Amino acid sequence: MFEKLEKFLDGLRELPVPGNDCIVCRKGEVVFRHTAGFADKEKTRPLTGSEKYQLFSCSKMITCCAALQLWEQGKFDLEDELCRYLPEYAQMKVRTPDGITDARNKITLRHLFTMKAGFNYDLNAPALRRAFDDTKGSCPTREVIRYLAQEPLDFEPGTKWQYSLAHDVLAAVVEEIAGMEFNEYVTKNIFDVLGMESCTFLLPSAQYDTLLPLYHELSAGDPLCLLQGIGYSGSAPFRLGPCYASGGAGCVSTAEDYNKLLQALCMGERILKRSTIDMMRHDELDDEQQKATWNGPYYSYGLGVRCPRRGQTMRNDFGWGGAGGAYFCIDPEREVTVLYMQHVHGTSAAPKRTRVIEFVNEIFS
Repeated sequence: MFEKLEKFLDGLRELPVPGNDCIVCRKGEVVFRHTAGFADKEKTRPLTGSEKYQLFSCSKMITCCAALQLWEQGKFDLEDELCRYLPEYAQMKVRTPDGITDARNKITLRHLFTMKAGFNYDLNAPALRRAFDDTKGSCPTREVIRYLAQEPLDFEPGTKWQYSLAHDVLAAVVEEIAGMEFNEYVTKNIFDVLGMESCTFLLPSAQYDTLLPLYHELSAGDPLCLLQGIGYSGSAPFRLGPCYASGGAGCVSTAEDYNKLLQALCMGERILKRSTIDMMRHDELDDEQQKATWNGPYYSYGLGVRCPRRGQTMRNDFGWGGAGGAYFCIDPEREVTVLYMQHVHGTSAAPKRTRVIEFVNEIFS
């Protein structure tokens, strides 16, 4: 039944990917699990299926779920201006062909969810460097996002789609509205509820050796271990400091624990209402904005997730992927979920992993 998918997954490990893990569920039950290959590029430690991965952008859906829980409670409206909760964003600047000017539009919370706020993904921006220096490298989430407001936006809020730090800002909004640190909120309201015991946005530095080593494919040759990431702390990509919970890229998890989140969103009602999940996967982009994404002809972007493009009938699933190789799809109509995990950043396998849903759709068509 799953022979083609299994052969495809084994083929990805020739690209190179030392090991990968895939879980397919239907109606909340695991119907396929394929854990193969190795935890290290030297091929001395076989994968067991219990390894912890850096989720990177698969963290984003967790952050959006946390925020939408507060929305369900009536704590905010999607059209609320960001400055209502983070006052430093009241008077933003924007880059234009004629130079930096005052922004005409206010950033709304919907803009954060949909990547239309005007932010970018420059972790070396001068304001973020100052945040690191001024906090002596600790980088508390709310403090870092306060500094980010000093950076000009790339475009007028609401006018374009651009992948960015918007969900890191959303994590700070959760802190303000919930009255607790972001990692504490998601632990209490998502991880503990679903039994996701391995998950955290603030893994202590001393525990980073419990994660799978993260490799990077510099060329077509052997992948190299990323000893230092994009951030400044030297411990992991996107980790600006030990107190920075990156809502867009900072979560770690085992495959089995992250799969629990997929089941909750596929079946509905455990952490979010079914109607809220349907709202998440509604197309939020116009045709011009959709062209800026890399989602292909079938998909657009909703509230923090890739979603079916308006008007097409070939795909029902929503989901996203991460820079380290994690990728997931949730199809509520068929009650099917797919989770793919690997630990290589920048590999040529990344574009190919999206085909896993094609094999699964063929099986359950």
